[in-house]
Amino acid sequence: MSSPALGEFLRTRRARMQPAAVGLSEYGRRRIGGLRREDVAALAGMSVDYYTRLERGRGADFPDSVLDSVARALRMDAAERDHLYTLVRPSDPDHHYAPMVRPGTRALLDSITTPAFVLGRHMEVLAWNAVGAKVFGISAGGHRNLARFTVLDPDAGVFYPDWEPVAAETAAYLRRQVARCPRDRRLTSLIDELTAENPVFHRIWSIQTQDCAPHGNRLIQHPVVGRLEFAYEALDLPGDQDQTLVVYTVQPESPTHDALESLRDRELVGAN
Repeated sequence: MSSPALGEFLRTRRARMQPAAVGLSEYGRRRIGGLRREDVAALAGMSVDYYTRLERGRGADFPDSVLDSVARALRMDAAERDHLYTLVRPSDPDHHYAPMVRPGTRALLDSITTPAFVLGRHMEVLAWNAVGAKVFGISAGGHRNLARFTVLDPDAGVFYPDWEPVAAETAAYLRRQVARCPRDRRLTSLIDELTAENPVFHRIWSIQTQDCAPHGNRLIQHPVVGRLEFAYEALDLPGDQDQTLVVYTVQPESPTHDALESLRDRELVGAN
């Protein structure tokens, strides 16, 4: 790989950022504006030599975890991150994946009075309503990937008292996405991460045969209001590839209904 466009792209991303904005000292003499290569390397958790190889286009096998770390260090948005992947792997069309949630879908989310959100290809939460944020702890600066939360977060086993069926549904969702997008290396990298870091999920993934359920029930032990019992519907959005609307429903006048009312009375986590 040798890509002048890649180097120019990363240099412009470095130049637009100020050290103080990412917690770096501005003391001392800097020959360039913005961040230096060693700044980005430190923020991304890698050696300066390794980052320099990426910026100079030397070597073709940079893993997704490295590219994601650089994207976070340079505070790239979704479109910039996918452009980075395209520059590094121009022959892989699946790295053009950059889902946009339509305004009409966001308006639909806001009209739903129970938890609801839109999932993307990698089980990332693309948009959500206020009560969904309260129930699942979703925020712009917090966790946004339900697969990583379910499989890797140490609190997931408490949040989901029936954790293993939830993990099995997670595996089924990811299997469906792999079948649809077999060349998506970010997707396979995510699965590798989940199976490597959680042996129980590795077993579930190895024996998983169930289909991705379009509806079902979900039990949650919420850290503030306690036990919540939901039914859910998962609907693929027509015309919006790789987006699934998930809506949780409750029985009227049930303990869960009352608990949601209690959550609504608290300070809003916020919606996106």
